[in-house]
Parts: sequence; C-alpha cells; structure tokens
Amino acid sequence: MKKTVISLAVATSLTLSFTSVQASTSANASHHQGSEQKVLKKVNTEKIYQDIAYLSKKPRVAGTEAEREAATFVQKRLSKLGYESAVEPFAFTGYTPAASFSLSVNGTSYSPTTFTYSTNGNVTAEIVDGGLGTKDNLANKDVTGKIVLVQRGTITFGEKVLNAAEKGAAAVIIFNNTDGELNGTLGGANDNYIPSLAVTKEEGEKILTSIQKGEKPSGTVKIEGAVVSERTSYNVTATKPSTFKKKGTNDIIVVGAHHDSVAGAPGANDDASGTAMVLELARVFKTLPTDTELRFVTFGAEEVGLLGSEHYVSELSEDEKNRIVGMFNLDMVGSRDAGDLVMNTADGTLNLVTELAQASSTRLNGAPTPFQAGGRSDHVPFAEAGIPAALFIHSPSEPWYHTPEDTLDKISKEQLQDVAEIVGTAIYDRSRPDQQGSSVKKKATFKAPHLYHEQDVK
Repeated sequence: MKKTVISLAVATSLTLSFTSVQASTSANASHHQGSEQKVLKKVNTEKIYQDIAYLSKKPRVAGTEAEREAATFVQKRLSKLGYESAVEPFAFTGYTPAASFSLSVNGTSYSPTTFTYSTNGNVTAEIVDGGLGTKDNLANKDVTGKIVLVQRGTITFGEKVLNAAEKGAAAVIIFNNTDGELNGTLGGANDNYIPSLAVTKEEGEKILTSIQKGEKPSGTVKIEGAVVSERTSYNVTATKPSTFKKKGTNDIIVVGAHHDSVAGAPGANDDASGTAMVLELARVFKTLPTDTELRFVTFGAEEVGLLGSEHYVSELSEDEKNRIVGMFNLDMVGSRDAGDLVMNTADGTLNLVTELAQASSTRLNGAPTPFQAGGRSDHVPFAEAGIPAALFIHSPSEPWYHTPEDTLDKISKEQLQDVAEIVGTAIYDRSRPDQQGSSVKKKATFKAPHLYHEQDVK
C-alpha cells in the first residue's frame, strides 16, 4: 500500500505550510475525481441489462445443463473481452426435490413442505412429542418406530432429524416457531436421515395439543421421488494482471457473484444481476491501467451451500490468500422492489472493502453505504480465510425472492447503475497506479458461521 508522506521544513512559516497543504489537498481531490471519471464514463447499464436478460431466460440450478450453459456464456463473454478465462468444474452432492409428498393425521390431510436432503419414505405410525428434538429432549422417550413431532429452534433441522433417527424414530415432523410456511434444508446429504416434513406453527400446535390430551394421534408421512446424487457445478474465472510488470503492488482484488439460481426461479435478480455486473466491471477495467491484479469470478452452487466459493477458496495457495486484499461480492443488486443498498460482512465489522465502498458512495451520493453483519453468500468463505470481504445487496429483499416471479421486468437500471458506480470506483480507488486509497490492513483470520443463502437451516 502506498502512503503519502508530508515533510514540513522547520523554517517554513505556518501560513505558508497551511497554504501548501491546502493546495496539495485540493489537487489530490481534483486528481481523484478525474480518475473516478474514467470508471463512471465506461459503465454501461444497458450491457448489464442485456446480460441479465440472457441469463434469466430459465432457472440455472447447480448441476444442470442450464447452469453449464450459463457458465459457458460467462466464459465466452470474458474471452471476447480479451481475458484468458476458464470454466472450472467441481463435484458436489446434489439433491432433486421430492416429486410428491404428503402428510395426514388421523385421516385429515395437511399441507406440509419438504426439507432439502430429506429422504424418501412411506411411514404410518403414532406421533409423539419430541420437544425441540435435542438429545436431552429425546433421552427418556420411546420413539422407536414412531413419528416424532419437534419444534423449530435451538439446533439445526439436520441435527433434529439425526437425533430422532438415532433413537429409532421412523419419521420426523418439524413445526415452525413463527407464523408462515417453513422452508428449510437439512444441510447436506446423510445416509442416516429419515423422512422429514415441515408444517406451520398452527398445524404443529394442533398436533401437539392432541398428543398432550393423550389421544395418541396416528400420522402418515409420505415422500417420493427425492434423489441424492453426485453432480458437477462450475466456477468461471478471468484474471487481469497488473498493467505494470515491475511496479505492481503484488496485491489481488476479487470481484465475484454466483451464476446459479434456485429451482423454478429465473433468477433475474438472484443472481443474474450480480453475474452481469461482474461481466460489465470486467469490461470496464480491461483497458484501464491498474497496478493490482484483478480477478473476476462467477461461482456455481451458491444456492446449495456456497459450494463454488468454498471450492475456489480451498484451491488458493497461502501466498494468494495473503495477497488478496479484498473480495467484492455482488448478489441481488438490481431489483426495483428491494430496499436500500447495504454491505454485509461476516463478522459485522468494517474492512478494506467496506471502507473503500463507503468512501466511493460518499463521493458519489453524499452518504456512505451502511454495513451490517450477514452471511449467506459467497463472501463468507473468503472471510473465513482471513480475507477482507463484503456482500453488496439491497435490503430488505424483494417480495418475489426465490420465486418464479424473479424476472427481468423487475430489474431497475437505476439500481444497477448505482451499485456498478460505487463498486467500480471503489475498486479503482485501490487499484489505480497512483492510488491514495485506504490504509486499512487485513483483519485476522476468524471463523464465521455457514449461513445458507437460499434456505433456513434451523
């Protein structure tokens, strides 16, 4: 990191010194503004919009042909810009949701939801109360061959199911602890899982009341067509080396987004918007002189557990981890119906990325973009490796988040322009050859919780 050093001669008068510093500061600000214009003049929101239109024609579920097509599209666009780009495959255990599922209690049909990674089964048995599904809750209960009703909370859904299975239960029903439908994941494939369904708080309390009255309700849990299998997802990478071979900083900045979407959702905002913005920033920076290596990456399998970014980080050498000074993660950056732009950091503290972005947003908009603690996206694996990283997202999310209504017509070009300008100028502030950017150093390595972006885990 370059630093500005000001020497004051003892013999210089205070008046002359003040005048000199004032002139230097003014010249510095003027030069800074001139450098920023190089980025602002290049940002083309229409190009971002067109790429979103292409990517959001259909869902891009990790491990499917549609995701592979999206990754190929990104790679070809980067190559056309003149980058040496690559599609990098990686294996993961994927899950196909159940084709059908149902729940009935004492002959009355309910409207359950399923958990990602829940296994198939057809179980008819007595329903018993399992509390919160902890080991202590189940310690003195006879649940062998029975369906265990447990409430959401305290531990993950996966732990609840495994605890019940360990005690010999045949199936699990988990009911919500707040109003609304419960959509969750068991966190990953496990041969020890038993069939599991979710119901609302109202439905769960109705069953629980029956148990407490001693009525011994009988239930049928049925799940068919769920498939767990090994699959392939893809990361796409492109690198812009420092323009100056001998005078580069040896630092790296990563700009990333995920190109996959959830099943049934075209994912125009989540996250074709971020992917298209990565492509646009790659175009903007292709011809700009920079003394820092820039890496443009789109990740696969974010929606099933941040798998693409975890794989990318796991493949970094220690030298690369030490050289990466910041990771800018773009996720859901274009919805017309979401809230204001915020930055999420895994530990809720400022870092180089947030400082640069707050400085750029202050210059552009007159106020710094706020930040808060938050995981659930591809900045988390970088943060866990000790790399300064932040998620750029609008909060609260739009009403059609993760639905078939996440379509192109909901995208705001104004939102795209705002985020592209803030992130683009922040990156250039740190990578321009004569940069006077932030002097914040990387934080110490810490471990942040894995919070899945698409679904609750507990």
